[in-house]
Amino acid sequence: MKKTLSLPLCDDDISGLHAGDVFYLCGTLVTGRDEVYKRVAEDGKTLPVDINGMAIYHAGPIVREAQAQYEIVSIGPTSSIRMEKWAAEFIEKTKVKVMIGKGGMGEKTAAACREYGAIHCVYPGGCAVLGAGQINKIENVFWPELGMAECIWVMKTVEFGPLIVSIDTQGKNLFAENSNFYSSHRENSMKLASNFLI
Repeated sequence: MKKTLSLPLCDDDISGLHAGDVFYLCGTLVTGRDEVYKRVAEDGKTLPVDINGMAIYHAGPIVREAQAQYEIVSIGPTSSIRMEKWAAEFIEKTKVKVMIGKGGMGEKTAAACREYGAIHCVYPGGCAVLGAGQINKIENVFWPELGMAECIWVMKTVEFGPLIVSIDTQGKNLFAENSNFYSSHRENSMKLASNFLI
């Protein structure tokens, strides 16, 4: 059965989600990546939109203006690891509940998710057009001086996903665990292979 959560979220909404779980989001979604994270965590700026309990999508959308309104053409995820440097401070300052992107994030982010009750999720790569179809409306744009890809787009969605939990509120990191698992199996396989060659 498809699980859909409505934004904004509280701790109870996501505390039961575990690394590997799949769900969808409904409500207001904002984009933000390197420059947005840097402004908040490093430069001490306050976000022009309140994302307490909300979700931020690490994406650089292609947007066109049509009939005095903005329209999403495509919106695929960018690599979340690019935000690792600032993510812990960003989570602490903004109280964001869900970060969405491509690939995993590191231990610093996992620790912040554990401390502040946040999660990181993966949106499937290569689905930029699908993502655009899941955005019903662009409601606002902030920090346009950063450019189309880096500024903050505030969007409305009824069903955005699938989102795969990669870091849960307990700090369990799916990508890190999988990396450790396959590394240990690779080492064991190499040992077995070397035994046959002796």
